[in-house]
Amino acid sequence: MYAAPRMTYADAIKFLYDLRWFGTKLGLEQTVRLADLAGNPHRRLRFIHVAGTNGKGSTCAMLESIYRTAGLRVGLFTSPHLVSFAERIQVNRRLIQESDVARLVHDLQPLLKRFPPEGHPTFFEVVAVMALRYFAEQKCDLVIWETGMGGRLDATNIVTPLASVITNIQLDHEKWLGNTLARIAFEKAGIIKPGLPVLTATDAPEALAVIQTIAQERLAPLRVVTRTDVELPPLDSVKLPLLGDHQRLNAALALATVRALAATLPVSETAVRTGLAQVRWPGRLQLIRRPHQTLLLDAAHNPAGVETLCAALVKNFPRQRLALVLGILLDKDWSRMCDRLAPLAERILLTPVSSERTALPITLAAACEQANPTAEITPCASLREALQAAQDEPIVVVTGSLYLIGEALERLGLTPNPTTDERGLNEWSASRVAARPAA
Repeated sequence: MYAAPRMTYADAIKFLYDLRWFGTKLGLEQTVRLADLAGNPHRRLRFIHVAGTNGKGSTCAMLESIYRTAGLRVGLFTSPHLVSFAERIQVNRRLIQESDVARLVHDLQPLLKRFPPEGHPTFFEVVAVMALRYFAEQKCDLVIWETGMGGRLDATNIVTPLASVITNIQLDHEKWLGNTLARIAFEKAGIIKPGLPVLTATDAPEALAVIQTIAQERLAPLRVVTRTDVELPPLDSVKLPLLGDHQRLNAALALATVRALAATLPVSETAVRTGLAQVRWPGRLQLIRRPHQTLLLDAAHNPAGVETLCAALVKNFPRQRLALVLGILLDKDWSRMCDRLAPLAERILLTPVSSERTALPITLAAACEQANPTAEITPCASLREALQAAQDEPIVVVTGSLYLIGEALERLGLTPNPTTDERGLNEWSASRVAARPAA
């Protein structure tokens, strides 16, 4: 009897690309139904659920490293990816294999046919259920589970975690989450579950008040991590491989989470120290030293991220000539980002981001010139052109978009190139949005 050939990895990636036609929808109904059809794999797993505006990925990486060092088999779900789709789904920091991606997509296709076109699961919803199935198959002891955009209506919110973590609240994705810190905090705090611990490093009073109110309503014990925690053992002596003072606050948040779950997931102090000292998270203040040049790659993509980057530049490269390679998405607050970054550079090379949502270099050039009239400002046709123009600069900072950092890692030969172009999978567009009540 003839058996049809199984799906290839290239077929699977094409199928995932096609899912983008269903846009982005905030809501849990389709994810709950798809997970149910897939056997509810999340009910066989334990999670730490991480939300927040900035620092989610770094905090997830720290938690993963600590628990893996302690001997647990740890799943890691993050988004978006820098270069390869497989970055989104990892077990003990091993990327999911191409054959498993193809198999999981193939197996989910019959389930997806049960949905009407108007209610079809989106790319992110499908990938979340793929990840749940894979982590269950891999018999993970724990899954570090990062939200996508928000929290309350995010597809990841179908799980009941051991703890909920909210890194911070800043303005980003205002079209979807609201244009005040209180509204955004309301969405992020939607991951708080009744009676289960919640930890946050949020310091904005308006946002923290919302988180405190929701935690109280749900009788969820709340731990607020502050800068004081950074000075306490073992963080007062651990050397983090991730650059930036903000990473020490992320480490304090990860450590507080580990201690809050000590009765359920015991971890030795040695594992904590080693896990933090060995954490890896590329594209976030990533320093690359070459014989005649130092490059700093940072995925700052909103004003808060840019503030963090600027603080790191002032601290680590005081009074040094900086060349800035900058590309920003048009739906970000590019004007404020240029206003803050441009004064720190003597030379600025503007590049488009490989995205349909890119801001034009000429647009960024005008904003940068207004912020720093003395800088040498050059619009470039591509990142390749910008990097080539900066090849003789002693210090080059590449920033403005996570998409741009992914392309930079490829062009600089710092990551294995995937067999297919997968950075475009990060693209998304608006679709039907579930109603959002006022905070």
